[in-house]
Amino acid sequence: MFWTLLIGSISIGCIYGLVGLGYSLIYKASAQMSFAQGEILMLGGFLTLLFYKELELPFVLALLLATCLMFIFGILLERLVIRRLVNRKADVIFVVLATIGLSYVLQNAAMLIWGSNTKRFPQIFPMSVVKLGSVNVQPESLFGIVLAVALMILVHLFMNKTRFGTAMRAASQNPLAAKVMGVNTHKTTSLSWAIACVLTAFAGVIVGPLYGCSYTMGSMIGTKGFIAAVLGGYGNMYGAILGGLIIGLLETMVSGYISSSLKDIVVFVVLIIVLYLKPSGIFNEKVLS
Repeated sequence: MFWTLLIGSISIGCIYGLVGLGYSLIYKASAQMSFAQGEILMLGGFLTLLFYKELELPFVLALLLATCLMFIFGILLERLVIRRLVNRKADVIFVVLATIGLSYVLQNAAMLIWGSNTKRFPQIFPMSVVKLGSVNVQPESLFGIVLAVALMILVHLFMNKTRFGTAMRAASQNPLAAKVMGVNTHKTTSLSWAIACVLTAFAGVIVGPLYGCSYTMGSMIGTKGFIAAVLGGYGNMYGAILGGLIIGLLETMVSGYISSSLKDIVVFVVLIIVLYLKPSGIFNEKVLS
């Protein structure tokens, strides 16, 4: 039972880590906070389901098309909503309220388009289970873990080994100095929101085959992804990943060994304790002024 729970905790922890990574990228690039990540996750899952099930495209192609659309969505969101508010010198709280409003718009739009019932993914892999020693694991769970790890590695390499990634990090640390050095901070901010949307949408693609797609699927996952980012150190990419794995492990073990009704309570209690004792998180991330 322990190994089954451990694999399950890594799978769900990777999902929280991807969502938390999206939160951290947005914050580091623009010092803004988005509370629409859960609904972006939902939208990514539904778009993949649309292309894969309704249009009967190969899963890889469906995934690529959904990714491209979510990338464009992220750019449009930053340019048409966030940037306009920032240019008008709007307080951070107004940006937060705008993303909360967007989350309700997306959630209700999804209910109108796809209905209120949970939609099931067709089977992606030919086998129903994969045997790892004495443990039977869903292939979708392993796919989610592999995909999440690959995405995290790619983001690390992009941010640290490419010129554009270096420009994004420079713009997040000191926008004025970055502008003086010729960095287009508007472009780096747009790209950060786009990448964050793609990462969160990929989390929806992992969730969909495991639990199905519904218009409310992203609400709690988005919240726990935020908790993961806070636990690791809000704005720290590696902290978001570690925080996601910790939250996934904690709630899975509590659900398996104590009671499933306590798993959410324990996660929020941990958030309160972290905010009280160490608000800078595991990686001691400093809040941007």
